[in-house]
Amino acid sequence: MNASFNIEIRRIRELAPGIREFSLGRSDGEDFPVYSGGSHIVLSLPLGERQHRNPYSLLGDPTVRNTWRIAVRKQEQSRGGSAWLHEQAREGMRIDISAPVNLFPLDRLGRHHILVAGGIGITPILSQARELARLGADFEVHYAYRGPEYGVFADELETLAPGRIHHYVATRREQIEFSTLLAGRPLGTHFYICGPAGMVAASMNAGAALGWPESHLHSEQFLAPTGGEPFDVELTLSNKRFTVPSDLSLLEAIEQQGVDAPYLCRGGACGQCETEVISCDGELLHHDLYLSAEERASGKKIMPCVSRLKGGCMTLKL
Repeated sequence: MNASFNIEIRRIRELAPGIREFSLGRSDGEDFPVYSGGSHIVLSLPLGERQHRNPYSLLGDPTVRNTWRIAVRKQEQSRGGSAWLHEQAREGMRIDISAPVNLFPLDRLGRHHILVAGGIGITPILSQARELARLGADFEVHYAYRGPEYGVFADELETLAPGRIHHYVATRREQIEFSTLLAGRPLGTHFYICGPAGMVAASMNAGAALGWPESHLHSEQFLAPTGGEPFDVELTLSNKRFTVPSDLSLLEAIEQQGVDAPYLCRGGACGQCETEVISCDGELLHHDLYLSAEERASGKKIMPCVSRLKGGCMTLKL
């Protein structure tokens, strides 16, 4: 982790079944820096003898500097991060977090902004909406969630932008029709979405079919690393050779070797951890959202935060 803060968990709120909100403050009593809407931080969580790093979007007012807020949904197949925050985190505990990074920024030149959130994907959308409201920009929010009890930030949104919030509740069989939502929009409109992979893909496909410029379609989704078979790794520049166990990502295993590998999102989206593959005698399992089909087929690149090898050994230029 590069720039970081030691923080105290000031408050924990149960928002809905499986969803918790955490209010964080600096342990030294100083203010946090200002961040921009759509930013995320990486939490370093103590899991036994190792540190587990997870990215979470900041959802509060970007100009409020004494407290940062995140919301965490407990993953059904959590490898420890969300489970620790739901089962072990307590008010008063201290952990380390990274400085904010924004891979999902607003385009301030946009004439109108359509913000769409699916489930816990509301977190970056909420901070974007706050920024747009503060700027006096023209925007609307479309918020989809499972049932009434899961619309955990509905009231905040209605207070922030009354008359501009649209709700879609799955238990009422309500869903967003992206071909309708994106049709007939004036030039200069920008679209932003954070949510489940299928929802994001449907929106991007609809936008492309309607002729939207790719530069006006913005999306964010973090992928959780998946486990798999153990495999061996050799790092040529660091002169390291080790085995990646089934319960660690390649990036986590590299970090355990004391190698300072680059990263920003840890979710396969940003491209920061892209690493050259010198050789491998197994199958590269690409789980990222960054590499092109051609780059994957070449077998020369891997995103260690979410991707791994099936069988054998790989040699990386790291």
